[in-house]
Amino acid sequence: MDFARRGVLAGAAAAFGLLGPARPLIAAPLDKVRELGVLRVGLYNDNRPWSWEEGGRARGIDADLARAIAEALGVKADLAFFTADEDVSDDLRNVIWRGGLLGFRPCDLMMHAPFDMRFAAKEERVVFVAPYAREEFTAICSTQTKDCDMPPQRFVGKKVGAELDSIPDFYLMGSFGGILKSDVVHFPTGYEAAAAVQDGAVEMAVASRAEIEAALFDRPDLAARQRKSPLPMMMSDGWDIGMAVRDDSRSLGNAVEDIVAAMAEDGRLAALFARYGVTWQPAAATQVTA
Repeated sequence: MDFARRGVLAGAAAAFGLLGPARPLIAAPLDKVRELGVLRVGLYNDNRPWSWEEGGRARGIDADLARAIAEALGVKADLAFFTADEDVSDDLRNVIWRGGLLGFRPCDLMMHAPFDMRFAAKEERVVFVAPYAREEFTAICSTQTKDCDMPPQRFVGKKVGAELDSIPDFYLMGSFGGILKSDVVHFPTGYEAAAAVQDGAVEMAVASRAEIEAALFDRPDLAARQRKSPLPMMMSDGWDIGMAVRDDSRSLGNAVEDIVAAMAEDGRLAALFARYGVTWQPAAATQVTA
């Protein structure tokens, strides 16, 4: 998953109320959503385990969470996949406040948006709400590696994997004096990079924790191990994942925040993540514990 294009921006976690100056409500989109009986939700395509299409049905953590939110609002979920653009600002424009140039209709809610006050301050047409998870990068190693927690530069001369043009890619290509540059094998997603370790195509891969946990969960018959200690010299210490609504849709945003907070408190959010083998970690912005 590309760190910039999929709304996964590292930085200091933003607290509620610190995402820019308050603006008066221009409309009441929550009432409109309920009147129409449909909540249109934008999901990143090919973003496993968060969202992907399988057998004509949207699957993943974000897809299931979107359905749960729609059910709590008493409406149907209209899940719309979109392809990541050059950066998350483009995604917000295409998905939330304008629509895509190729006819993609704007959504009421966008999943997997960054929850970072420095980024949010630059986006005037959207509001970031309901941080629902914390993510970070880690590594997965083959069983041939006796110690997955050894320094990554010890893998020099062996194949290591990462998603193309992602933070893990930049990390492996540029860190440690670039000694791993010729050993990096690129994959379309971090999930596929992690799965390549299980297939024996690479000996180690760097990806998000969720991608690695999901790959291990999906293929328990293929042995591999996850790194336990932090990656040295990694430029990101983790980030919060939230959602986005239009600036004039704060009534919807407030309702979504209440729903997600209730799901976190009663354990439903952790159970939803567990369906895909992912350990739910509360967003730093909320400090909610299950």
